[in-house]
Amino acid sequence: MAAALLAGCSFIPTYERPAAPVPQAYALAGADVPATARAAADIDWKEYFSDPRLQRLIGVALGNNRDLRVAMLNVEQARAQFQIQRAGQYPTVNAIASGTRQPSTATGEYTNLFQVGLGITAWEIDFFGRIAALKEQALAQYLATEEARKSAQISLVAAVASGWLTLMADEELLDISRRTLATREESVKLTRLRLENGVSSELDNSQALSLAQAARATYAQQQRQRMLDENALVLLLGQALPDDIRASLPSARLAEAVPMQPLPAGLPSDLLVRRPDIRMAEQQLIGANANIGAARAAFFPRVSLTAQFGTVSDELSGLFKGGSWAFSLAPQLALPLFDAGRNQANLEAARAGREIAVAQYEKSIQTAFREVSDALAGQATLQEQLDAQRAQAQSDAKRLELSDLRYRNGVASYLDLLDAQRSLFATEQSLVLTRLQQLQNQVVLYKVLGGGWTEQAPQENATPRS
Repeated sequence: MAAALLAGCSFIPTYERPAAPVPQAYALAGADVPATARAAADIDWKEYFSDPRLQRLIGVALGNNRDLRVAMLNVEQARAQFQIQRAGQYPTVNAIASGTRQPSTATGEYTNLFQVGLGITAWEIDFFGRIAALKEQALAQYLATEEARKSAQISLVAAVASGWLTLMADEELLDISRRTLATREESVKLTRLRLENGVSSELDNSQALSLAQAARATYAQQQRQRMLDENALVLLLGQALPDDIRASLPSARLAEAVPMQPLPAGLPSDLLVRRPDIRMAEQQLIGANANIGAARAAFFPRVSLTAQFGTVSDELSGLFKGGSWAFSLAPQLALPLFDAGRNQANLEAARAGREIAVAQYEKSIQTAFREVSDALAGQATLQEQLDAQRAQAQSDAKRLELSDLRYRNGVASYLDLLDAQRSLFATEQSLVLTRLQQLQNQVVLYKVLGGGWTEQAPQENATPRS
């Protein structure tokens, strides 16, 4: 029994990972993905995003983004907290030096007492595993914080990629608006000339002016949105957009973007080990489970030890001489008898905390499943939508060409020409936005499958030994 007590024991409940509360497979698993395709979590972001400009932007963000920097510092803070908690398992040895002068109770004369040595004060011997349980909780919190850092990096990589694609789309929309505005200003000149020659009516001229002002308003709106999107990307980068990359944007086209690799969805169970946010929730659950062990151990006696070893003398010159050495040992046992229900309340709170952590862990799995399912739904339908809109844009362009020809020859009204212009402008904008949505969906799929972080991530920290 003595050996068992000295070895210590643990009241931490046996941890069992909760069952994943999601279906065993996705409704859309990406049947068109090659069998040789690698999992997203195994593909480094430099390999997945092969555009050199985007690679450079992501690298800048990983080095300068303040949110990621805070996440890294949180890891360091959690590591220090773990080290503090682990230190509680070992005695703290202090150097002690003291001197007192007080009257003697026998003679009333003042006497001196000097003491120098080493001391251990109230070191708790962890017979029942209370401190060990707190250490396990601190370790789980550190590991959860580390997973949070990985999740922050994944989100940052995806956000920069999405922001870069948005800027490319903004430039393309601005180009469409510029061309449309130029065309409509030419139409204003044409209708005014026809009005002056009595060929067209004042109504045609007013309609042309209205359509030109609408295009000018849209162009101004898109300029503003372009600046807002650049500001958002600059915030992610932590610095201004490099001049050479900015200069390359006007010629960028989403249709010419470097294609991304096809990604297999895998099984929902893969998310448990692939996604840092789920691993973070599980570490928080493990920490809550360890808290129960600490709360249980509080019902049992606490054994503490205070010890001193050194030299004592009534004169400074007598220190360190023979016969001045002394040793004291004062063990103490404290058994909780009445605490007004404090320990029981702590245990109930710890149990409730574990149930909360279980619910949060299960919710993180369900959220991940939903995110992957949404991305797969986009992957399955956006290409078909893009093909249809591309064909619609070609038809609208042909319609505008024929309507303009018919109007110039007096066969069709100006209203037909205006309707064809509106239709083509809207279709071209929708085509760009759908192409952007498709590319961003590929970025999201890479993110939600756990891509964007690898073991070679910058400033990776080793896990401390427990």
